[in-house]
Amino acid sequence: MTDKPKDTPEPSRVEDATPSTAPQSAASSTGRGVSSPFDSPTEQFPPVDPSQRPLLTKDVPRTDDELGLDPEVPTPGERAKAPASYGYASIPPAPNPPNDTGRLRRRTDEDRRGTLDLGLFLLRLVVGGTFLYHGLQKLTGWFHGPGLDGTRDMMEFSGWDRPTVSTILVTAGEVGGGALLVLGLATPLAAGAVLAVILDAWGSKQGMASGFQYKAGPGSVELESILAGISAVIILTGPGRWSFDRNRGWATRPSAGSFVVLLLAIAAAVGTFWYLHGGNPLIGIKPFD
Repeated sequence: MTDKPKDTPEPSRVEDATPSTAPQSAASSTGRGVSSPFDSPTEQFPPVDPSQRPLLTKDVPRTDDELGLDPEVPTPGERAKAPASYGYASIPPAPNPPNDTGRLRRRTDEDRRGTLDLGLFLLRLVVGGTFLYHGLQKLTGWFHGPGLDGTRDMMEFSGWDRPTVSTILVTAGEVGGGALLVLGLATPLAAGAVLAVILDAWGSKQGMASGFQYKAGPGSVELESILAGISAVIILTGPGRWSFDRNRGWATRPSAGSFVVLLLAIAAAVGTFWYLHGGNPLIGIKPFD
């Protein structure tokens, strides 16, 4: 006769015995029944009715392909250009630094002017000083000049119909324009004023005799021609950086405005000569005769 092994208690019975004691002890200690399986570590979840369980079958889509989505994978280049996207905000990419290469190159080219500003300064001193010298001769009589009265008589003798007005205009143009040229202040207007004055002087002297009186003859206009040409050059080139106009655009980079000033100065000289003097200064010069 053999001994039968002692039967091992079934797990279901052990599990059924454990919860029967746990709720009682919990209820006795707290004074209420167990309302959640988490109140007791040994509590088991109550059985769930199979009819109430969700039907989790293979028909439920779980992947992008099953959902009908076709995600587009950007290329590395597109990812580098696309802004960083988040669930609630989109941060734009940092702007590219401005390309100042052209500006720096222009600034470098402007700095490399060499002796240009010095040459323009000396040119202004010579031309402006010459006009200022002749203007002071007419205004004050300095430097063995005729003074205002002598200038008026000279203008009347040269054929100017209104010698007083002519004296005022020529004196103001030479003194004011010459001083401003030396300083490099309001240079286009100053150079335009002296250009108009010297063109009228050129016409007055040229009309004294027939033919072109450039170097020989009583109406030699060699000096007037040189001064007129240099005045036009200063209008077109600007005064340079050695001037009070150094921060102006026309000081170093004159453009179409300077050409307009040149034309206005010539027009002013022609109008003044026609109104205050009259006559044709180009007598004997073909084809203007």
